[in-house]
Order: sequence, then structure tokens, then C-alpha cells
Amino acid sequence: MNYLRATILVTILVLFSSARSVQAQSSIGLQPGSLTDRAITWPTSEQWRRVLRLEDHNSRVVVLGTMLLGGAAGFVGSFTLLRRRALMGDALSHATLPGIALAFILATAWGFDGKSLPILLLGATVSGLAGVGAILLIRNLTRLKEDAALGIVLSVFFAAGVSLLGVVQQMKTGHAAGLEAFIYGKTASMGAADAKIIGVAALFCVVFSLLLFKELKLLCFDEGFAASRGFPVVMLDMALMSLVVIVSIVGLQAVGLVLVIALLVIPAAAARFWTESMWRMAVIAALLGAVSGMLGAAMSAIFSKLPSGAMIVLACAMFFLMSLFFGSSRGVIIRFWRRSRLDRTVDRQHLLRALYELLESSHDTKHIAADTARSVSTSELMAVRSWSQRRLKHEIARSRSAGLVKTEGDQRVYLTQTGFAEAVRLTHQHRLWELYLITHADIAPSQVDREADAIEHVLQAETVQELERLLEHQPDAGLPSSPHGPTEPVLRNSGKSITRRAE
Repeated sequence: MNYLRATILVTILVLFSSARSVQAQSSIGLQPGSLTDRAITWPTSEQWRRVLRLEDHNSRVVVLGTMLLGGAAGFVGSFTLLRRRALMGDALSHATLPGIALAFILATAWGFDGKSLPILLLGATVSGLAGVGAILLIRNLTRLKEDAALGIVLSVFFAAGVSLLGVVQQMKTGHAAGLEAFIYGKTASMGAADAKIIGVAALFCVVFSLLLFKELKLLCFDEGFAASRGFPVVMLDMALMSLVVIVSIVGLQAVGLVLVIALLVIPAAAARFWTESMWRMAVIAALLGAVSGMLGAAMSAIFSKLPSGAMIVLACAMFFLMSLFFGSSRGVIIRFWRRSRLDRTVDRQHLLRALYELLESSHDTKHIAADTARSVSTSELMAVRSWSQRRLKHEIARSRSAGLVKTEGDQRVYLTQTGFAEAVRLTHQHRLWELYLITHADIAPSQVDREADAIEHVLQAETVQELERLLEHQPDAGLPSSPHGPTEPVLRNSGKSITRRAE
């Protein structure tokens, strides 16, 4: 009873406090829906329509600007991702902060408008390029790895920027209000002039990347080969980093220096799941970046109290998750399906080869083809392949559906004519690998079967012909003898006949 009374008393006090709070807000003019109300309300149909149709000028400017920024960042990010410089954008974006603060200080001291966007971006550019130079100097003049150089430049430059912002706050001729937007981004404040700057920078980055597409592609995949062919690797690397600096700088106002790395990495990483072609990857990354920018800006306009930069990054993350699972080249689902198909193919090949080898062990090889109706027991197959009974029955059923084997009840299996021909081909390929590994790789005959099993299932016709040429071994029956017998077949290696005995 005491517990119940205490609970009722606390509830009354909470309700009384809430009522007093509402009364106090009403007395000072703070009504629900005022500027101080941070609650997120569901937009009306009119708000959805105005944003989706881009009826407002500011919405058109913001959506267009973020689309251009996302497209350029995705295109350039494709090269940095394959170049293994994904975190370079993060270091460079943080390196721009001292340039922004220093540009504000100098511009204010010289009588200019310290918050002029071109001036601030100029300072960010200079600081970002200085960060690039610092990273390259640390990497090339010391024994430190690139990740250490990135960490040093990121932390030192960002610390310098925070310190300079503290100096700005103490200045009498100016204050730092608004400069923090470059840290977290402020897409909603983007004007037509800002969108034009982003558009020009995006066009320059894309056109420059297209002009040097072949060289940048070679730099990403084989830097050593590019240097051996006379390409200026250092200059190409500097050009790529300059593009990263440009994208990072124009993206400061949209998503801020903290989140701009997401536009450079996530669309490119998502595009990698869809294709193996560098050209298609760059195009897909640009499209994903542009659509992410559009969706993020639109959602921020519909839900006015959600930050634009964070919504853009979350849109990128949504496309990344979709690509991760459903990508047609490297997605989780397609890879699982390919792996399952390969496992089924391997099981079928093992079954057919096991049937042939069991027939071969009990019959004269010259009369096997004429006696394919002779069956093999499932117990013998289980002993050869170490399969479970369920797995063996499943594979026998699939092979029977394909017309490769027939069964007598549940205990006996035999090859059809089609299955026999396929079994001979698979055994031929397997023994070619065994002979190659014994002759050229010095693998013991007692261990070679497992080694050959690991690589035989990806053979093409050209590979089989090349193995036969290397071994110079063309038996009359078209099928090499098994190397696991008491006496190994005679092989010719470098013109000399050798005979190996089973160990």
C-alpha cells in the first residue's frame, strides 16, 4: 500500500509540474510550433508536393547544388577508392579548417568581408593543398606509412583550426558566428552563387577526370607499371589529390568537413558491388552520389528540423546497404548464389568421378564404356567421398534429373552414356592436374589428390590443352592412368624419362 501511495503521489507531482511548465511557456509567448519547439512533425501533403515538385526557389538551388556535388564526389571518389586513398579526403577536409579561420582573420584585418565565401574557400584551398604536401612529404621522406601521415596531418591541422577559431572569437573587429557551419555543414543556407561555384567545380573535376581517365586508371591499378611506361606518377598522384581537395572544399558548406568524406567514399564503395569495369563504376558512383544528394536535401526540406548533411550521408548509406546485398557483381546475395552453384557443380563432378574410378578399380579400363550398366553401391560412394548419406542422396537425385546417372532402388547407382562421357572428361582433367603437380610442383603422389581437387573445377579447355602440352603426355585412351597405383606412369620432363613410385 505504501508503494502504491508513493506512485500515485509521484504521478500527481509530475502532472502538476507539466501543467506549470505549459502555463509558464504560455506566459512568455512560447506556444507549440514556435521557433524554440524542436519537435519533428509529419509534413502535410502540401509540403510534400511543394518539395517534390521543387516549386520553391531555395529548394531548387539546394537540390541542384547537392546533386552536382554528389555526382562529382562519386566520380572522383572512384579513383581514390581504388587507389586505396579513401581516407585522404577525410584528412584533407580537416586540413581546410585552419585555412578558413586564417582567411577570416586576414580578410577582417585588411578591411574585407571576412565571411565572404570566395575568400573562405580560397583559404581552405591553400590549407588543403598544404595538407596534401605535408602528407606526401611525411610519406616520401620518412619511413612512416601513409596511414600514419594521414593521422598526423588530420589531427594537427584540425587542432590548428580549432585554435584559430578561438582566436577569431576574441577578435574585436569580427566574430566567428557562422564559421562553425563549415564543420557540420549548412545546406539550407546555400544560395544561387554557392550552387554556381559547386557546379563549376564539379564540372571541372569531371572533365579533368575524363581527360586523364586512362592515366588515372593505370595509376590506381598498377603504379609500378605506370612508372615503367614513363607516366609521371607523382604528378598524376598530385592531380588526383587536387581533385579531392576541390571536392572537399566545395562540399564544406553542404555537408561540412566532418561528413564530406562520406560523399567521396560511400557512393564509390556502393558502385563497386555492381560492376568490375572502372568506367561503369565511375558512372554508377556519380549517379548514386547525385541521387543521394537530391534525396538528402529533399528530406531535409520536408522535415525542416533534420540536418541536411546528415540526411545526405544517410541516403548514401541506404544505397550502400542496397548495393551490399543486391549488387549484381559483388553483392552478398549474388556471391552466395554463385558459391552455392559452384558447390553444387563440385559435388556433381565428385560424384561422377567417384563412379568412374570405382568402376575403373574393378574392371579393365578398355571395357568400362561397354559396361556402364554395372552399378556402384552408395556405401562405396560414401566411403570414397566421405559424404553424409543425406548429401549423397541429394546429389544423386540432382544428377538423375540431369540424365547423368540412374538408380536401382536406393542402394545402387550407375552411369548413363551421357554421364559416362562427362565422368571421363572430369577424370581426365583431374589426372592432368595430378600429373602436373607431381612432375612440376614436387607434390607427393599420396597428397596430390587433395591439391588437385582444390583447383580442377575452374579449368577451361585452353588450360587443359596447355597442361597436356606441358606434360607432353598424350595416352592412346585419352585418359592418363591414375598416379595412385603401385607404380606411377612414366612421364617425360625436360626430355628425360622419370618413374615415380607411390610413397
